[in-house]
Amino acid sequence: MNLIAQLEAEQVAALGNDIPDFKAGDTIRVGFRVTEGSRTRVQNYEGVCISRKNGHGIAGSFTVRKISFGEGVERVFPLHSTNIDAITVVRRGRVRRAKLYYLRTRRGKSARIAEDANYKAKKA
Repeated sequence: MNLIAQLEAEQVAALGNDIPDFKAGDTIRVGFRVTEGSRTRVQNYEGVCISRKNGHGIAGSFTVRKISFGEGVERVFPLHSTNIDAITVVRRGRVRRAKLYYLRTRRGKSARIAEDANYKAKKA
């Protein structure tokens, strides 16, 4: 293991937040801490994960897409952000791509993703 990867692994371990095993196509709920004035609250953002970038490293991020009032909304979250309260996987999707950018042009039934009924978790 090279020095940079070793330092990155130490930084991820120091953060200590547990990130579930999810990939593109999974419907996830992200609890994001929002600060309004002096108060903070957790706002849930639920949608389909359309991409993951930089894997599990410290610079990793993921994009979540949802349809809000008939309009597509995408949001990019840093994987190891201190503002993320929790990430929960709502349902597993069966897809054949790593990036689901084609969902941006789809509406209705053509934008559906089949559920992965026999999902097996990756071994650590």
